[in-house]
Amino acid sequence: MASVIKRPLVSEKNSMLAEKGVYAFEVTREATKTDVKAAIEKSFKVKVVSVNTTVCRGRGKRTKNGYSTPQYWKKALVKLANCEKIGLFEGA
Repeated sequence: MASVIKRPLVSEKNSMLAEKGVYAFEVTREATKTDVKAAIEKSFKVKVVSVNTTVCRGRGKRTKNGYSTPQYWKKALVKLANCEKIGLFEGA
């Protein structure tokens, strides 16, 4: 179940969302919203209110042999209950 979460997404935009209790993660393409919810609750011991997922389009690269096909990846935005925080994003 922990293999559902690949890595946390830390950027300026996601940091502003984290202040509102919404955290962003890169997850496997096959993961469903219920899989993501269960993995986050088990890994970080928090209560998840909602999960929004989107498949993000990767960018292709031009190489000396032609053009490579882009890798698609899945992003999950996880909203936590009031006064719940994930220490990984808070610097703890």
